[in-house]
Amino acid sequence: MFKGQPKGLYALALANTGERFGYYTMLAIFMLFLQAKFGWEQAAASQLYAIFMAVVYFLPVVGGWVADRVGYGKCVVAGICVMFLGYVLLTVPTPANGLGIALMIGALLLIALGTGLFKGNLQVMIGNLYDDPKYAAKRDSAFSLFYMAINIGAMFAPFAATAITNRFLAKAGLVYKADIPALAHQLLNSTITPENTARLAELQGQMPDATVTAMDLPQFSSYYIEHLSSSYNMGFAVACVSLIVSIAIYFGFRSWFKHADVNAKQAAASGSAPVVELTPKQTRDRVVALCMVFAVVIFFWMAFQQNGQALTWFARDYTQQTVTGWPRAGFSMWILGLLAVSIYTLFGTFQSEKQTGKIACGLVTVALWAAAATIYSRMPGVLEIQPQLFQQFNPFFVVFLTPIIMAIFSALAAKNREPSAPMKIGIGMIVAALGYLVMIFGSIGQPSPAALSGTVSPDPVVPTFLMGTYLVLTFAELLLSPMGISFVTKVAPPKMKGLMMGLWFAASAIGNYLTSIPGLLWMRVPLWANWAILAGLCAIAGIIMFTMLKRINAATQ
Repeated sequence: MFKGQPKGLYALALANTGERFGYYTMLAIFMLFLQAKFGWEQAAASQLYAIFMAVVYFLPVVGGWVADRVGYGKCVVAGICVMFLGYVLLTVPTPANGLGIALMIGALLLIALGTGLFKGNLQVMIGNLYDDPKYAAKRDSAFSLFYMAINIGAMFAPFAATAITNRFLAKAGLVYKADIPALAHQLLNSTITPENTARLAELQGQMPDATVTAMDLPQFSSYYIEHLSSSYNMGFAVACVSLIVSIAIYFGFRSWFKHADVNAKQAAASGSAPVVELTPKQTRDRVVALCMVFAVVIFFWMAFQQNGQALTWFARDYTQQTVTGWPRAGFSMWILGLLAVSIYTLFGTFQSEKQTGKIACGLVTVALWAAAATIYSRMPGVLEIQPQLFQQFNPFFVVFLTPIIMAIFSALAAKNREPSAPMKIGIGMIVAALGYLVMIFGSIGQPSPAALSGTVSPDPVVPTFLMGTYLVLTFAELLLSPMGISFVTKVAPPKMKGLMMGLWFAASAIGNYLTSIPGLLWMRVPLWANWAILAGLCAIAGIIMFTMLKRINAATQ
């Protein structure tokens, strides 16, 4: 799995891990922040979220175009610096008025611009490592490992966001309750019903500080919104620290990948590496094939990126806020970390070349499982959970499933039966559709979002529905995203690598903007209908991908 990979892969992957940790910490609470601070309805919050995500994934087109001319490394460093400024702005508490909204949008634009310079160009540098014939056969497995590494950062992000939110709420004599932000805004806007007024007063009585419980309802509502919003600001500050770690790794280990920091123009000028010249027809065929793939993956990203909005709303409004039994293990950062490491030591037990290595890996695996079991035995029987915590299941499953997926494809490759990257993408689309079937089953019999009016379902579902959905969607992601990135770095014409990687992210940008569709429909259709739309679009896109396989494979030979 790790044997024979160039050292530069690990340095670049770790630099990206730090950046992704900060980004996903911000993203875990961003939608909740918008609704808590500004009192926005789902449609308005969804629009801003979708536009931000679209811009984040579109700007790598610009970043790639620039890097093809000035160099990948320069753009990566510039991107980290610009992102840092954006996160600093986002940590500043502001009034919930036009000025506060303007400052927040400015911060988001800086984050998006920095990501555009950083994200795609760092991945092109990884692809350049595998232009060396010595490593060419390991390109797909390298991007699987890279994808696993960056998801380690994403896995711990929701825990970090939750811990910081809880810490600052506790200092203010508060605890998190999912109903309070919407009810508090309703009270302050004079749109609250008598039933919801009673519910808000009941929740106020559950606060641990006597001073807080003695407040009148309007005072409590303003106090809660102010301190919840500022606690989210502190969560955003995590991204600043993570970027400092990323830049330190990048410069500390730059000698490992410096030779890959070269675009076609620089390579031709230095004579350090031959530049492959393609005929105009070959270039055109490759670009057309890549664009076919880009068109299909739009619908995957539309469905997948619901983790930050529609799936978070489902977690907040339709899922039990406590968990019992074995699913409690999924809400312990330490248990998930131990299990994630154990899958790699378990594979080491079978894959180590020396007997001593097999024994050592086996003993470590048993020790990790024993530690996880000990932590689980000491957990409370009933565990309170917050909606953003569900977002850690996707990166955990990425880390956990990556060696399993790699082992499956390695076994198929040994028999000359491994699917091509475009076929894996088509399969991934069908699997994504199955993920939303789980959500349809979980939504049957639930009231519509309009009927709830921002409160919690009277009969919420068990957390395993969302856990199962994230498991299936992650399996689809591993078939699609790392394979797609690898495919782009392999097929893109040499003089257009940065641009083509940017267009891969542009497809993601369109998909991310389309994530707003469930948000716009959220208060207008039955709950299950949102999931049915996503499942149907993924299934149709998968079928279309299979019809184009022959042409794509022929163009990329």
